[in-house]
Amino acid sequence: MKPKIFITRKIPKRIVTQIEEVCEVEMWEEEDTPIPREVLEKKVEDIEGLFCLLTESIDEELLNKAKKLKIVSNMAVGYNNIDVGAAKERGITVTNTPGVLTETTADLTFALLMATSRRIVEASDYLRDGKWETWSPMQLTGQDVYGATLGIIGMGRIGQSVAKRAKGFDMNILYYNQSRKTEIEDRLGVRYVEMDQLLQESDFVVIMTPYTPETENLIAKRELAFMKESAILINTARGGIVDEEALYHALKNNEIWAAGLDVFETEPISQENPLLTLPNVVTVPHIGSASIKTRLKMAELAAENLINGVTDKKPAHVVV
Repeated sequence: MKPKIFITRKIPKRIVTQIEEVCEVEMWEEEDTPIPREVLEKKVEDIEGLFCLLTESIDEELLNKAKKLKIVSNMAVGYNNIDVGAAKERGITVTNTPGVLTETTADLTFALLMATSRRIVEASDYLRDGKWETWSPMQLTGQDVYGATLGIIGMGRIGQSVAKRAKGFDMNILYYNQSRKTEIEDRLGVRYVEMDQLLQESDFVVIMTPYTPETENLIAKRELAFMKESAILINTARGGIVDEEALYHALKNNEIWAAGLDVFETEPISQENPLLTLPNVVTVPHIGSASIKTRLKMAELAAENLINGVTDKKPAHVVV
């Protein structure tokens, strides 16, 4: 008998077919609607494998209902949606999909940096709204990227890829990481500094660190106060690393110049969120890895992890 698995969101048919060769598959068919909690609680009772996304909370309460579960395969690099401690206690393997989205997320990070610095969204709206009636010397002027100082908080795979892109713009690159990475400093031409110094000296601050209890509200009122009034904050890592209330006040009061955000404390973001009222904020809906090629690679890797887990083989990317 094939092991029974459940997929919490509609994924491409070719990935489903790959899993069906080994497993009995059931999938939530609503492509743009997360699975209701009560449905997931029912489905998890008799499955051996769960293929999920960041949209699902795989907490202790849910895991208590999973009597046969061997593996939770998360189609994401992050896994803060999963109680990994509770999974470990129950002997449930948790996997993720690192590596495959590095370059795509770095592309989006740099695109957001440039769009924010040159006010691309604001300028496009200005034209489309019929406000462009003449040219004037300081109309919609932004900040230079070429030759500016970039501060990267978190020098993992994606941080390093952002640094490589920044070299093409002849940027001065600073970085802060929990542990210094001397082996990459000469290779990438980056310089290690403590975080307060990075915040004080950088024209652009890019957040690339994972979300953990230690990094929650890592950038809050104190840290924002260190930044230049002309500085731009970019976050494509995780919501919750930045204190959104503090960021709103810093932007509204011109304590920093702008922000580009792909991630938020609560997702999807509420339309009542005051950040959405500010012209100096560029927002996109968590699309860091959203290229066709990368999302297919992520799904393939999550499927491979899942299949290995339910057939008692070691998956390639084990969190616990």
